[in-house]
Amino acid sequence: MRTVLIVLFDGVQSLDVTGPLEALAGARTETGEPGYEVRTASLDGGPLRTSSGLRLTPDGALRALPDTQRLDLLLLPGGHGARHAAPDLIAWLRDHAGQAGRLASVCTGAFVLAEAGLLASKRVTTHWAYCDELAAKYPDLTVDPDPIFIRDGNLITSAGVTAGIDLALALIEEDLGRAMALTVARHLVVFLRRPASQSQFSAQLQAQTAISKPIRHVQQWITEHPAENLTVEALALRASLSPRQFARAFAAEVGLTPGRYVEKVRIEAARRRLEDSADGIEQAARACGYGTPEAMRRAFVNSLGVSPAEYRRRFTTKENHADRHPALRQLRTP
Repeated sequence: MRTVLIVLFDGVQSLDVTGPLEALAGARTETGEPGYEVRTASLDGGPLRTSSGLRLTPDGALRALPDTQRLDLLLLPGGHGARHAAPDLIAWLRDHAGQAGRLASVCTGAFVLAEAGLLASKRVTTHWAYCDELAAKYPDLTVDPDPIFIRDGNLITSAGVTAGIDLALALIEEDLGRAMALTVARHLVVFLRRPASQSQFSAQLQAQTAISKPIRHVQQWITEHPAENLTVEALALRASLSPRQFARAFAAEVGLTPGRYVEKVRIEAARRRLEDSADGIEQAARACGYGTPEAMRRAFVNSLGVSPAEYRRRFTTKENHADRHPALRQLRTP
């Protein structure tokens, strides 16, 4: 059984703790035994309050842990308390982080690790809203604001809040296999397992919501109809504007050109279709507006660094597809 220690402190973000904890606690070995022993600890072991006011009681005190104890994973969650961590916590991390086989942070937990000198010269990420602050405060770091999580050797840093679940699922896949990671993801009702390189934003979150009703209507139309004709001319007609007026208004209000927005929506739709259906690559390409499998392949490689076939191989299982498709269920052996 792998040992995991989650460090708690006043002002911790509760979901940064409970998200990874629930994922890891639900993982099982092939024999059905728990895959991880997950414990929490604060400096003195006393109760504390999260950033939302929730009261948490740790399993124990960091100061009481034996110096010889080895950990498979030491995880630092974020929260407003992470950006002003107690000096004693920083000192404890400097002295004990080396006992962990892997070191991870969720959200602004990266600030705690950086202050302890554990991220020196590393490529890292954190919540998009704090990436500039992290880079300015610790200029020796290479801070990438886009990925869901980044692995640099035995160090893993993740983006904000729910990205901690993605990080935990990646560790489960590494330790216990892809099937178990997908089982845990389904149990948690995670809509889509995101690869590390995926952007912290969906197309809709990354873009601004238009103020004017016609542009807002077009945004919604694009999302609901990725296979339709989504050229500037066609979208401009839907907004009752000239193509030039539409392109300028869309970019000004949404923050992306119409073409770039369509590109993001289509690749997001294609990922979901590959993850959630038994459609072939050609079917998925047509349904998401690519026209040909080769066009979709180029879009996947440019955006995600993998082909659609490789994406499906990495983020689903044969059993998963069979459960969704009646024809495939008939082919399964009892």
